[in-house]
Amino acid sequence: MPSAPRVRFAPSPTGYLHIGGARTALMNFLQARRHGGTFILRMEDTDRVRSTTESVQAILDGLNWLGIDWDEGPGKEGPHAPYFQTQRLDTYKKHADQLIAEGKAYRCYCTRADLDAQREATEKSGGFFKYPGTCRELKAPPPGRREDEAVIRFKMPSGDGTASFVDKALGAISKPYSDLDDWVMLRADGIPLYNFGCVIDDHLMDITLVARGQEHVNSTFPQLMLYQALGWTPPEFAHLPLILGPDREKLSKRKHPEADVMLHKRTGIMPEALNNFVIRLGWSHGNDEVITRDQMFEWFDFADVGTTSGVWNPEKLLWLNQQWMKLLPETTVAERLVPFLEAKGFSVQGDSRLVPLVRALRERARTLEEMATTASLYFRKGVTLDEKAAAKHLSGDSLGLLRKVRDGIAALPEWTVEALDGVVKSVSESSAVGMGKVAQPVRVAITGNTTSPGIGETLLLAGRDEALSRIDAALTRGG
Repeated sequence: MPSAPRVRFAPSPTGYLHIGGARTALMNFLQARRHGGTFILRMEDTDRVRSTTESVQAILDGLNWLGIDWDEGPGKEGPHAPYFQTQRLDTYKKHADQLIAEGKAYRCYCTRADLDAQREATEKSGGFFKYPGTCRELKAPPPGRREDEAVIRFKMPSGDGTASFVDKALGAISKPYSDLDDWVMLRADGIPLYNFGCVIDDHLMDITLVARGQEHVNSTFPQLMLYQALGWTPPEFAHLPLILGPDREKLSKRKHPEADVMLHKRTGIMPEALNNFVIRLGWSHGNDEVITRDQMFEWFDFADVGTTSGVWNPEKLLWLNQQWMKLLPETTVAERLVPFLEAKGFSVQGDSRLVPLVRALRERARTLEEMATTASLYFRKGVTLDEKAAAKHLSGDSLGLLRKVRDGIAALPEWTVEALDGVVKSVSESSAVGMGKVAQPVRVAITGNTTSPGIGETLLLAGRDEALSRIDAALTRGG
């Protein structure tokens, strides 16, 4: 096998990219990049009913949004193509035929109805059903059955023995042969089952490490027996802890909407934040919480993957997202904000206020959607006044202060934060009142309420024409 690691992410394209799949892909990606290896994307599309081209695209879109780039796979045909299992059926048949010829596999003619009845009877009596080997020694099909109707089963070693391996995350694990039965490798229609298809592909694609969820631990034992039967050296294995939803049940597509990677894009989570959040569900580096991509490349190791399930914490994700909105360049955040504003009906591409908006709002906003909702105030025409705020700040002497500010800013040759703040300060000093007494009427006139960024920023973000229009409306309303 190659000395540089070759790792893979092999999803079943039956829906969107699941958070658990994204974490598996991310960890394999980091392993490859850290050690100068190769990251392969393979589609295990053998579910003929649920696997769709739309699901394939959804997975590709999710990985691309997260910045998890593959070296070989769909769209990047390498030396081990094709990377869809349904395009590799001849390969599986060839190896199944080889195993039959060597007496290590056999055709099974048992019907599903027969097996279901046997299973039900065994379980009713309190036992654990294992395939009893009915067809193990058959040399020809039973009466009324044909070879092309048969599944192909792997012939497990008989007698005492143990299948074992050392997991990079879980340590040494073993299981006696007696707990394993003759499992189905290939269906009658030539479609491989998981334990067969992934072994054939992992070997032929020179995979050196298989990293996947802990739910696949039990699958490893029959796979090891298959490697042994074929005379192949198995890769290393690392089984990752489960991810639980906020209800502490396994994060599932059926119960947990947050399992959908692209849901987070739609709600305004940054990909850097989601990667950061996901990598910490089962892996850690000391007490570090905000972890950059470069730090992940430097620090990630499967030896540091824990064994305890990670629990989805929505507040933690929002906190991380806010940190990343402050860490990333203002121009990057502004660019990502555009689609959220456009979804609200504003044409803002190229608007000079985008970067100042980000600068003013990112200390409070936790998502791009929240930022866009607040920013909408500065792009629409007019404003709805909060009646309590208007009654308090747009009456009496406050109107006189507001008019002075209006006259001062209207005369400014340049509309800058410094100049706008200067007008408010000048009115405060000339009127012998505090800055708050001057700023609050302006703030209410511009935003409709008493909270906003600094008053100079607030005026700048509204824009000259809109700011003057809103102040005029407030003055008219106040008499």
